[in-house]
Amino acid sequence: MSMTTRPGARGPAVEDIQKRLFQLGYDLGPTGVDGVFLGKTQEAVRAFQRDNRLVEDGVVGPHTWAALVDATFTLGDRLLYLKYPYFHGSDVRVLQGALNVLGFACGAVDGIFGAFTERAVREFQVNTGCPPDGIVGPETVRAVMRLAHVWADKDPSSPMAIAVAPARAADVLLSKKICVHYLDDQGRSIGERLANLAKATEPGASVEVTAEGGPSEADVVLHVGSKVLPSSVKVPVVVISQDGQDGIHARLVTALAGATGRPEVAIEVAEPLNGERELQQLAVHLLDAVCSVFG
Repeated sequence: MSMTTRPGARGPAVEDIQKRLFQLGYDLGPTGVDGVFLGKTQEAVRAFQRDNRLVEDGVVGPHTWAALVDATFTLGDRLLYLKYPYFHGSDVRVLQGALNVLGFACGAVDGIFGAFTERAVREFQVNTGCPPDGIVGPETVRAVMRLAHVWADKDPSSPMAIAVAPARAADVLLSKKICVHYLDDQGRSIGERLANLAKATEPGASVEVTAEGGPSEADVVLHVGSKVLPSSVKVPVVVISQDGQDGIHARLVTALAGATGRPEVAIEVAEPLNGERELQQLAVHLLDAVCSVFG
């Protein structure tokens, strides 16, 4: 919902607002969710705004609506991973609290999925047999919820839990220039995700995503896409097959570390990647391999 909803309005948009307020425990009066923005609904909006330090005007504009949506996300409603702007909301807050209590420290429970939270997720995944990609999808959510009897109702902000682990190799991202040479639209999407992931980890990271070959000043060049590089370009090729991305990190590190000059590798995506998760996973593998080689 992008439009501003004011007192007196009626219809589905008001019902959506009322359902979220009701879910959060605000009193809508005897009529409940009726699609009419009057009386108790306006009072509930003002109370929500007051509780969330928003302008208390009783109008559901973009800021109030965004805060309502954030407050009503539950863990598992959406895929969570490190990106910029960061994911934020009640689902992230629940995740952070659970990880802290379980011993995978991600720092203050602030509802923001930043670099420390991603690192804690990856450590949790390693310990529970989930793919350690820092992406919180159904498998990781199930693993967290299986342990709810351990973390539910526990204090997630003890001094021990606040001690965070280091994030991805930020020093590498600050000191090395990465170039992603995309060969097609899919390669461009992967490159843009890699650049976004690097920025979310370290705001000073230098990643260029370009349709041209790698610039001379780049410290590492990744050629990415489903197309094959011209035979005149002699670089190692790592193929992403339809069988998935198992073992891709080790193969990328081997290809990059084995270079005699500047690390340069082609990542040939043999089959189209399906959806947000697979694209993000490959971006994670690529950036982690670069950090491993230079770290």
